[in-house]
Amino acid sequence: MTLWLASQPLILASQSRARQSLLANAGIPFEAIPAAIDERIIAEASGLSSPGEIAALLAEEKAASVSSRHPGRFVLGADQTLALGEHSFNKPADRAEAAKQLRELAGRRHELHSAVALVCDGKTLFADVVIARMTMRPLGASDIEAYLDAAGDTVTSSVGAYQVEGLGVHLFDGIHGDHFTILGLSLLPLLGFLRRQKLLAL
Repeated sequence: MTLWLASQPLILASQSRARQSLLANAGIPFEAIPAAIDERIIAEASGLSSPGEIAALLAEEKAASVSSRHPGRFVLGADQTLALGEHSFNKPADRAEAAKQLRELAGRRHELHSAVALVCDGKTLFADVVIARMTMRPLGASDIEAYLDAAGDTVTSSVGAYQVEGLGVHLFDGIHGDHFTILGLSLLPLLGFLRRQKLLAL
């Protein structure tokens, strides 16, 4: 028995392995079709400054981009932004930028804004943003170098230079927020919407 009641699998407009794993573990069949958009250009052109609003915009843009090529399908877009006070972070371009981000975050609390948007035929059916608060422990130069050596190339694949589901967990003193939000897909609000729309059997 499948829990998913739509006639075709969900489309996830993301290549994130963490997001794919969350959907798979929840028993939702999906196809992963990443959106071909330039996130930085869209964010800059929007004039938005709120990390939550930027995450919401990018999640919707990703879903809408893929939806335009797949009529009649439910397309899920997701995005996550990291904010330290008024300063927002992007994915580090290289190891040096990853080290810089970790120096800025060390010993301080930052926020992850995780947004989802469900689109069908260009219409946004559901959108939501959830915040998790992360307290990174104080880190010396040797700590940062040891982490970067151990984590390798993965440090450039996530904003903040960490993946808390992996070696990034060593960087933290405290995490306040649900597991799904931290991994970049606020699954509980999404599942609630899908149930209300009779798209799930459970």
